[in-house]
Amino acid sequence: MRFDVISLFPDMFDAITKFGITSRAIERKIYSINVINPRDFTQDNHKTVDDRPYGGGPGMVMLAEPLAKAVEMAKQQQLALGIKPHVIHLSPRGVTLNHQKVMQLSQMQGLILLASRYEGVDERLINALVDEELSIGDYVLSGGELPAMALIDALVRQLPGVLGDADSAIEDSFVNGLLDYPHYTRPEALFLENSEEQKVPEVLLSGNHAKIREWRLKQSLLLTRAKRPDLLAARSLTKEEARLLQEVDDALAAAKTQ
Repeated sequence: MRFDVISLFPDMFDAITKFGITSRAIERKIYSINVINPRDFTQDNHKTVDDRPYGGGPGMVMLAEPLAKAVEMAKQQQLALGIKPHVIHLSPRGVTLNHQKVMQLSQMQGLILLASRYEGVDERLINALVDEELSIGDYVLSGGELPAMALIDALVRQLPGVLGDADSAIEDSFVNGLLDYPHYTRPEALFLENSEEQKVPEVLLSGNHAKIREWRLKQSLLLTRAKRPDLLAARSLTKEEARLLQEVDDALAAAKTQ
């Protein structure tokens, strides 16, 4: 998979290319990333990429022409590789990114990510060259670089061969519409400052894989119901999931009557 990113701050993407899973995936040529600076397409000595908005108001707006030239270069480079370009503008007004959208985009051969700055981008550029706008949440950041990196990270971990264990991606939160279950590692008994002894749940030490799977599913259901009830309401429970939740509710009801 190939990413072409349009950004005024190419060095920010060292966080993706030089560290962690995404860095190792580049070394193994599972994906590639090319950052294009729109300042390279300006015509004046100051390399101007923004100007005051028509109609007045605070802040500056990114100029359409340098961005358009950067996007067109990225498109031509992807087309030369046999990739159909798909341009995404990272913007608070876009559709909120979720797992389903990540899985959809992970099937593409390449993406062009527009990481804008200032008050926004000349709307004419968006109308002419942007295929969709995506947001990572209902808040505003200083620019689109961090959302672009979040999107790249989410997509890369879905690519075959990136994660050491293929089941890691399958068992992530949101994959089955539920939050991930709790995780534990050594030691079996843990003392942290200002807290009592905490032990690993016995079922995880039992070696009974069927019981472990059931416990993990129950914990996912309980965490989702407590922290993200909207996710639970949006999906149809399987018979097993309904049974596990009913067991919890029955146990709570019994405890109250004692």
